[in-house]
Amino acid sequence: MTSFTLYPAIDLKDGQCVRLLRGEMDQATVFNDSPAAQAAAFRAAGFTHLHVVDLNGAFEGRAVNREAVEAILKATDAPVQLGGGIRTRAQIDAWLEAGVSRVILGTVALRDPELVKAAARALPGRIVVGIDAKNGMVAVEGWAETSDMKATELARAFEGCGVAGIVATDIGRDGLKTGVNVPFTAELANTVRIPIIASGGVASVDDISALRASGAPIAGCILGRALYDGDIVASEAIEVAG
Repeated sequence: MTSFTLYPAIDLKDGQCVRLLRGEMDQATVFNDSPAAQAAAFRAAGFTHLHVVDLNGAFEGRAVNREAVEAILKATDAPVQLGGGIRTRAQIDAWLEAGVSRVILGTVALRDPELVKAAARALPGRIVVGIDAKNGMVAVEGWAETSDMKATELARAFEGCGVAGIVATDIGRDGLKTGVNVPFTAELANTVRIPIIASGGVASVDDISALRASGAPIAGCILGRALYDGDIVASEAIEVAG
């Protein structure tokens, strides 16, 4: 069986650690006003990786929560993958130099795929593509717009250029704890050789089991609200992920 990595999520809004419902900025619940403390707690719980999103940055197209990200990097030795508003090569390089392990490119993957491919070739293992989908179609600009491109079609565009992974989010389920969209994730994982990380709707360890049991080479999943609410216990999740 392929290895399966868990990525607890730290979503940053106005310097605080929050969770959104379906990506709506005005539907934010603050879980911790110290993202660094949250990062340290996840590491202490046994998680080996972190998924960090600059929510303000996703909407503004620039780094807004830089101080919080830098504090997270100081607080943990776990590799951090960061997304949210990273749309230029200069921004990519700046974050990697700051100590981020991998950058996640979402909107720019649809708008300027050549930039993403060039960065992936130049920085193998450091570029992750974020594909956010609504009913199987790609959404961009902090999920504010839906495009007319299928998620599988966008994923195929990045085959063979050194992209380290694809974070695949079903927006309709994000933050709702309704269960992860296993068929959508499995379809992507079976379409490309790029490792697929499931995101959106993970409600319990059963979802981790379902992703593992799908038969598709899914590489991991992101844990959000269910982890913060206590519906997922870190030790159990880590055990199920193997």
